[in-house]
Amino acid sequence: MSILSGLLGHASAFEPAEAQAEYARLLADGEVVEGAFRLVRDVILFTGRRMIFIDKQGLTGRKIEYMSIPYRSIVRFSIESAGHFDLEAELKIWVSGSAEPIQRTFNRKLDVYALQAVLAGYVGR
Repeated sequence: MSILSGLLGHASAFEPAEAQAEYARLLADGEVVEGAFRLVRDVILFTGRRMIFIDKQGLTGRKIEYMSIPYRSIVRFSIESAGHFDLEAELKIWVSGSAEPIQRTFNRKLDVYALQAVLAGYVGR
C-alpha cells in the first residue's frame, strides 16, 4: 500500500538528520532541519526559521523548485484529519500575498496533529 500511497502524493516522515545531510546546501549557517516529510519525489523541510518545499517537476525530475516560506509569512493554517474510512489527512497553509493555500496530503501513518503542533509553535513568533 505504501507504493500506492506514494503514487497518489501522500507524505511520510523521514529522519531530520538524513534531510540535514541531503539538503545541507539549502540551509543557512546554523540552520537545523527539525522535521522532514517526503511526498514521492517532493520534500517538505521544517527548520527553526522556515519551511522549505522541494518540488521536483516534470517526468525526469531534473527541474526542481525550492520554495522557502518564513514562518512569519504564514497567515493561517488548517488540518483536516482522517476519519475511520478516510485514509488521508490534509494540511492547508495560507501565506501572506497569496489567496490560495498551499495544500499537502498525508497518509494515516503521519500524525497530522503533531505536525500542526510544531507549525503552531513557529507561527506568530
